[in-house]
Parts: sequence; structure tokens; C-alpha cells
Amino acid sequence: MTFSIFMTFVFVTAGSVVGAQYRFKTDYYDVPLDHFSFTNCNKTFPMKYLYNDTYFDEEAGGPIFFYTGNEGNIEWFAQNTGFMWDIAAEFGALLLFAEHRYYGSSLPFGNDSFSSPDKSGYLTSEQALADFADFLQWFKRTKKGVQDSPVIAFGGSYGGMLTAWMRIKYPHIIQGGIAASAPVLQFQGITPCNVFNQIVTRDFDQASPNCSATVRKSWDALNKFGTSDAGREWLSNTWRLCEPLKSSDDIEALKNWLVEVYGI
Repeated sequence: MTFSIFMTFVFVTAGSVVGAQYRFKTDYYDVPLDHFSFTNCNKTFPMKYLYNDTYFDEEAGGPIFFYTGNEGNIEWFAQNTGFMWDIAAEFGALLLFAEHRYYGSSLPFGNDSFSSPDKSGYLTSEQALADFADFLQWFKRTKKGVQDSPVIAFGGSYGGMLTAWMRIKYPHIIQGGIAASAPVLQFQGITPCNVFNQIVTRDFDQASPNCSATVRKSWDALNKFGTSDAGREWLSNTWRLCEPLKSSDDIEALKNWLVEVYGI
């Protein structure tokens, strides 16, 4: 049926994006758990970062292209931020990607990071920005040839907001930034929360009068298939998912992922 064909296309297309294999080295830097109080002043955790200096022109004082990691594994963003890689050779840039705290491998309390508010409470944009600022200053001190390199930040969506905030809050560290698709007006009291979804729906309507209606029907279909083992097995096999759907939580995770796909 139309629903299954459309969804299969989405999964195959989304999976192929990650196929581009950019090369980078992986390392970790210990950042403070809390940058703004003395409560846990000695507590640190390893923040993952990736870098590639293949194109770096040390003699010309090439820049550092720095990706402000957002909500996900930093490898995913490194593999899907082609613009930075495309222009690195032209500018003689060193590429640097930092992982956002509480995502990927950068978990302050390991598997217990989300177990209670006293552990998850350090997940804030302010703390993440301070991680990046602390890390960049250390990196420029210790990495040969980058001491005088300007830092240009890159980010998309929430990552774009982080890039913009970095430039505002730490102008002595970030000399410029490209904040792609940053929702600068998407805040309470400025823009209603559902406006983005309304715009996405309008785009689908413009593509086809039946398009948004089909997507709406798909949620009921997913819920129905997700109530039984046989239904979840059919979804897993038909869409060729990387891992089988085993529970209602898996169905909710799938639906949340689809919401993100529709909004890209």
C-alpha cells in the first residue's frame, strides 16, 4: 500500500546518507561536570571529539572549523556535515567536531546519566557551551601549529543555536560562525510551539493534496501494527530496520524518528 511504500523509501534514503565515509581521528578531553558552581568542582568526565588535519595549512595559519555538537552521536554529525569537508581544502582548515554532553559516549555518569535529576540536571546548553569553550582553549594550547588559528564554528538546528550562542558568549574564542537553520525565534512568548509543524504540514500539502492526510493515517497504522508481535515483526522486516521492533517503546522511538525525518 502507499503507506508502506512511502515509509520504505524514507528508511532507505535516510540510511544511504550515512554511507559517505569521512575519515577522522577520535580522542577525549576531560571537562568539568559543573562549570558554574563549587559543588562538584573536582568532578570531570571525558568528552569525545573528532579531528582531521589532512587539509590544515600550518604555514598559512589555516583556521579551525569547529562543529558545535548537538543532540546525537558526534560521528553522525561528522559524516553528515559535508559543507565543512567540502571547503576545508580551499581554506587550509583543520576540522574539529566536539560531542555534546549526555549524548553518544560523552556521558558524565555513564549508563546512570539519566537515572535521576541530580545526575541529568547538568544537561544544559550553558554547560555544553562551557565544555566547548574550555576544550577549544586547551586544544589551541596543546595542538601544534594552531595557537594563532581563528576558530569558525558550524552548526545546524539546535547546533546552529549553539554556534550563535558561542559567538555571542565567547567572542574571544570564536571568531565567526555559520548557524544553519538555527531557530533563533523559536522561543516561548515569541513563536507558538506548533508553528514549525504547521509549516511542515503545509509543505507536504503543496507537494500533494493527499500527502499530509496519508502521513496522518500512518500514525494510526503504526499504533495498530505496534500492538502485536506479528505487527512489529512485519514492520521490522518490511522496512528492513537495523534492529527489530520488540516493544511499544520501540514503536514510540520509531515515530519520534519519523517526526524528525519529516521535518528535515
